[in-house]
Amino acid sequence: MRFILPVGLIATTLAIAPVRFDGEKVLRVKLQDEKQANIIKDLAQTNQLDFWYPDAAHHVAANMTIDFRVSEKESQSIQSSLDQNKMHYEILIHDLQEEIEKQFDVKEDIPGRHSYAKYNNWDKIVAWTEKMVHKHPEMVSRIKIGTTVEDNPLYVLKIGKRDERRKAIFMDCGIHAREWISPAFCQWFVYQAAKTYGKNKIMTKLLDRMNFYVLPVFNVDGYIWSWTQNRMWRKNRSKNQNSNCIGTDLNRNFNASWNSFLNTKDPCAETYRGPEPESEKETKAVTDFIRSHLKSIKAYITFHSYSQMLLFPYGYTSKLPPNYKDLAKVAKIGTDVLSTRYETHYIYGPIASTIYPTSGSSLDWAYNLGIKHTFAFELRDKGKFCFLLPESQIKPTCKETLLAVKFIAKYILKHTS
Repeated sequence: MRFILPVGLIATTLAIAPVRFDGEKVLRVKLQDEKQANIIKDLAQTNQLDFWYPDAAHHVAANMTIDFRVSEKESQSIQSSLDQNKMHYEILIHDLQEEIEKQFDVKEDIPGRHSYAKYNNWDKIVAWTEKMVHKHPEMVSRIKIGTTVEDNPLYVLKIGKRDERRKAIFMDCGIHAREWISPAFCQWFVYQAAKTYGKNKIMTKLLDRMNFYVLPVFNVDGYIWSWTQNRMWRKNRSKNQNSNCIGTDLNRNFNASWNSFLNTKDPCAETYRGPEPESEKETKAVTDFIRSHLKSIKAYITFHSYSQMLLFPYGYTSKLPPNYKDLAKVAKIGTDVLSTRYETHYIYGPIASTIYPTSGSSLDWAYNLGIKHTFAFELRDKGKFCFLLPESQIKPTCKETLLAVKFIAKYILKHTS
């Protein structure tokens, strides 16, 4: 086991208790102008701010609403600086440790058992993959596409009939470790697909005519670490040369304008891109699998949290993709369909202008590879619980998201060749 120092610094020592976040706060600041944006950037230079939205200080800009985590020790001086500069802010989370503990608000039916209404750790997810294959052998198969840095298996579940030539959609969840609602959705999707085949008209039609490849947890090592050591961990767990900082942001490690943002070069940054494109075993396993199934894969969908958005390319440029109108139409109807269940409001658009510019993302990489329908969901919520969405919201989130995914799949079935 390892001992965590702030910002991912690490030193091997004796086994130690998980990081606690007592008294840490999450602040939301509404920036009025460039001057205020620069004040935040200056504060980030001298304080350890963990940016939750956007995901790094260099994305901070005028007229943006930003969320960041601050330690108990630094929170008073940060709030004083904001007050002195007459900046509008609110405290989203007053005590992060309390919120972490409040996440688990659904009682277990049977202790230790996998549940779709709860967050499941990696061991439970692995056992669940075996169970799904055993329970639905005609419909579900498990493919080991590679291993992680820490030698954990990367499993893709294939849902659908055996024919490889049929149209397919590749979906992944949990590329960022702390976004727990994401793997919860992938599990729900597999469960609903297998359970409702032959009963639900749309799902039956989809599975009769296409396959789904679902990677329930992309960043397995990071996910395990977020359960056992540091709930706020984002990156994977690879060691970095000439640095004590651990981990690469897997969603900056794809070969899509990988080199375009200089500020992803720091191994201690939460958005560190890695030493080269596809340097990480997890990224390489996914890219190799998608390349080898490129003839059949017609859509790529990745799931993140939080902010309630449905995004499409590009992230690395404000230039619109050639089939922008088509992508915007699918995203608009997708978000409309999603809102029919609980009136949850999503916005949609290209990554760069809707959320913030990014380089090296899986979405842009898949699009540039030739998969012309690529989407990223930023799931619930909009900033009350942020990454710590309570378990009581898992099922509603999954149910509404499934409606949008089924719509996208129907569209792919009808409109792609």
